[in-house]
Amino acid sequence: MRLRLTLEYDGTAFHGWAAQPGLRTVEGELRAALERVFALPREPAVAGRTDAGVHARGNVASVEVAGGPPAARAAAALNPVLPDDLAVVAAEEAPARFHARHDARARTYRYRIWRRATPSPFEQRRSWWLPRPLDEHALADSAAALVGEHDFRAFTPTETQHRVFVRTVLAATWRPRGDALEFEITADSFLRHMVRTLVGTMVELPPDGIVALLDGRPRAEAGTTAPPWGLYLEHVTY
Repeated sequence: MRLRLTLEYDGTAFHGWAAQPGLRTVEGELRAALERVFALPREPAVAGRTDAGVHARGNVASVEVAGGPPAARAAAALNPVLPDDLAVVAAEEAPARFHARHDARARTYRYRIWRRATPSPFEQRRSWWLPRPLDEHALADSAAALVGEHDFRAFTPTETQHRVFVRTVLAATWRPRGDALEFEITADSFLRHMVRTLVGTMVELPPDGIVALLDGRPRAEAGTTAPPWGLYLEHVTY
């Protein structure tokens, strides 16, 4: 049986998704839980290989399993043996060829900036505290410029395994939410650190500066990479 699992996790105490010897990772904890519930779980695939500190509200994993409960009861069986900062919020049987990463058509990320003059203990490791005025109109123009097909080479580390830097952004917008300002972006796929570097650069540069970077300019011309704890993988579209 192949399972499709929708995952929610607080990334604070994880060293990212991918299993690493001696480090606590989302994949490592999920695999340990799968091995306790199912007889022969295979290695899971995931739609978004989130970095250390990054959160998820709707990441998707696929895994082939044998034995254990039916798909309808998989979430109820897995959650008691998962740590408190990781949960399976939905589980269903998937077609035999379903692959969480390769079959994904788009992913949506949200980045949260806390802009109140004073910090909040409830926002620690949940947002980027940036207590200075932000030009919301300029940020909106910068986000609008991202929509479409562009070369995002400026928004990923220079040392990278990526060979193709062109991505198609389907939607991008900034929204105020009380004392927070949130950036939401949907694209066919993302480069490593792409969303965080877009956020840091939009905060620092005017819209025309963003436009100038979208034709494959070097990373050195873009701005700061925003910290990971403000980033959430919200949704995966299939």
